[in-house]
Amino acid sequence: MKNKILILIITAFLSSGFILFESKSDSQQDLVKTSTWYIAGPAVENQEMINKIRKKEGIVKVTAKDNPVGEIELNVMITESHSNDGAPTNVSDASKFVTITYKSSHLIKIQAREGNDSGTGCVHGGTHAMADLPASPDKFVTIKIPWLNFKLNGKPVNIHNLCKFNFVNYHPVSGAFLEIKSVLIK
Repeated sequence: MKNKILILIITAFLSSGFILFESKSDSQQDLVKTSTWYIAGPAVENQEMINKIRKKEGIVKVTAKDNPVGEIELNVMITESHSNDGAPTNVSDASKFVTITYKSSHLIKIQAREGNDSGTGCVHGGTHAMADLPASPDKFVTIKIPWLNFKLNGKPVNIHNLCKFNFVNYHPVSGAFLEIKSVLIK
C-alpha cells in the first residue's frame, strides 16, 4: 500500500513538473508577454512606463516626442536578461521565422542583432541584420519574417548567436508611434 501511494505521489509530481515546464516553454515564445523591453531616443515613454503598460495591457507602446532629434530604438533580448545585454541565444534550426503583430505610423527597421566576435556575448558590437516593418497606422497587422530576410551586406543573420531584436525608427516625427502586440519566434 505504501509503495502504491509513493508511486502515485511521484507520478503526480512528475506530471505536474512536466505540465509546468511545457507551459513555461510555450509562454516564453512571445517576447511581449515574457521579456523586459528597453528604449533609447526621443520617446514620450520611458522603460518603466513601457513595461508597466506591457504587463497590464499586453502591448508595447512607443510614441515620439514633439520635435524629436535622433532615432528611437526599442529593443528586447531573445532570452530574458536582467539588463539590456546578456548571453546570445542559440535559436533552433527548426525555427524558420519570426512573426510580429504590430501597428506603426511609419516604416520601422527591425534588427536581429547577433552577439559580437570578441567573446563578450551581447555587450555592444555584433552585426545588426535588418528587415522592414512597413507602416500600418490604421490597424494591427501580423507579419512573418523568415530568418533569411534578415541581412547585413547580403549576409543572413546567424540565428545560433542571436541577442535581441531592435525596432528602430531612424527618422521619427512628432507623434510617430509603434505598438507591438506579439513577437513570436517560430
